[in-house]
Amino acid sequence: MSDLTLVIGNKNYSSWSLRPWLAMRHAGIPFNERLLLLFDENWKNAISAVSPSGRVPVLLHGERPVWETLAILEYVNELFPGAGIWPADRDARAHARSIANEMHAGFTALRAHMPMNLRRDDLKGRGRGPGVVEDIVRIRAIWRDCRERWGACGDFLFGDFSAADAMYAPVVTRLDTYGVDLDDTCAAYSRAVLSLPAFLEWREAALQEPWIVPEDEIDREPEFKSFPPNQATIGRSATVS
Repeated sequence: MSDLTLVIGNKNYSSWSLRPWLAMRHAGIPFNERLLLLFDENWKNAISAVSPSGRVPVLLHGERPVWETLAILEYVNELFPGAGIWPADRDARAHARSIANEMHAGFTALRAHMPMNLRRDDLKGRGRGPGVVEDIVRIRAIWRDCRERWGACGDFLFGDFSAADAMYAPVVTRLDTYGVDLDDTCAAYSRAVLSLPAFLEWREAALQEPWIVPEDEIDREPEFKSFPPNQATIGRSATVS
């Protein structure tokens, strides 16, 4: 039995939990999984017992907690340096860490208005709140740049799947769930992430979950069919359907 335990939230909703889980599962790193139900009556006591920040995910290595997604990814990279958590090339690795940190710290509008919800298939055109368009434009630019510079040897941002892809995987699901148009490069990348065996495993488990988190069920957003005409866009598609 592994001495690593990854504490996560509901698989349908917890985008931050998905990130280290996906990276570790794809890399073949052994770990135990412990799921805490988000915001149920036992949530506060359960999460405070394992996570100093009061949030998931948290990695438990024996008695040692490691919290925050990027810290978990870096810790696992130290434990398993040959697992391919980050790209092997130094320039690619520096770039991967930069865009991973940008994901961790940014895109707050998209995260707020387009919460991850893997079971919903009726949200096309929803979630277009203030700032979301700008976030989408930047994300698509990041994906195209990485694919053009480093993607020749594989289907992911730096060729092989890495922590950078794990960081953007929940965004891939959001753009799919909310029906955001993608150019050919971004669409191909999205398909690669959504067909990854580890992601399919997570998604199947998410679809079996019976629990509902009302805060992440978007039914109040107005439908919005296209980007504002004065919005500068990068790439072929400037519409959202």
